[in-house]
Amino acid sequence: METREVGRTGLRIGTLGLGGAPLGGNFVDLSDAEARQIVQTAQGAGMRYFDTAPWYGFGRSERIMGDALRGTDYVLSDKVGRLLRPGGVADPMQFGMVNPLPFHVVYDYSYDGIMRAFEDNLHMLGLDRIDILFAHDIGEMTHGTENARHFEDLRLSGYRAMDELRRTGAVKAIGIGVNENAACMDALGIGDWDVFLLAGRYTLLEQTALDALFPACEAAGTSIICGGPFNSGILVGRDTWNYAKAPPEVMAKTRQIADVADVHDVPLAAAALQFPLGHSLVTSVIPGPRNPKELQEIIDWFAVRIPPEFWQELRTKGILAEGVPVPGQDK
Repeated sequence: METREVGRTGLRIGTLGLGGAPLGGNFVDLSDAEARQIVQTAQGAGMRYFDTAPWYGFGRSERIMGDALRGTDYVLSDKVGRLLRPGGVADPMQFGMVNPLPFHVVYDYSYDGIMRAFEDNLHMLGLDRIDILFAHDIGEMTHGTENARHFEDLRLSGYRAMDELRRTGAVKAIGIGVNENAACMDALGIGDWDVFLLAGRYTLLEQTALDALFPACEAAGTSIICGGPFNSGILVGRDTWNYAKAPPEVMAKTRQIADVADVHDVPLAAAALQFPLGHSLVTSVIPGPRNPKELQEIIDWFAVRIPPEFWQELRTKGILAEGVPVPGQDK
């Protein structure tokens, strides 16, 4: 599988990685055995980059991922900013969790919180290394009015902890993992980041990251990993977008793209999966399959050859702007 460099670190990751949210039971009823099978099937298909977080099933995703990866060849990203504390929540489905571990989260983006979370992550994983460390969900989408306080913690001391872990070799790369362009722009102002994990903002359906964020990242030497390439499912035939029911205008644009895909006999999901990699700043896309069957579909979609005429018609119809890079053509 093709690999690309993360920032200027020398660390290379596969252009197709595995997102670990469903492994923790996020928005899906997935048994531990099925979750392990997903990781093992990904490894068998040549995938070596995996992503997880304490938030996913309150540690459940980390535990499954670590057990599956232990003793194998892998590149792993994990996240800090949330500490797990004993005691389950009263209603896990309030957080989209099915059968999580008996913990709840406490937000802490300070130096001590980052260091504690990093050590906790290693213990939950049962692994001796994490390659890429992200500050998770630092932004108004998650924290609302509390974000200013959390971001100040990251600015004043949390970033120093992450940089220290990078300088000492405990991790190879650092960044933030969010769903917001603005959060990434803010982060660029407080430190030297290798990579941002950005979910949903650079997809076949939405390219808002091109306006200001991507040029700023290129200037800073910060690469992008694209999470959520299917925009929460709407680009694989579901009616969900941004973790909620898609509004009419999003449904209409999706139908426009799907019509063009039908004309060129291109699976819409294959185009959605491959599209972000047309940009040279993007190192990897990491969908989160909900079962082994979905993973096999993803592997198949990633191998589909998409004709240049498909991308050109999207431009001709104004669905993609003329300057948006596409796979196999311009970068």
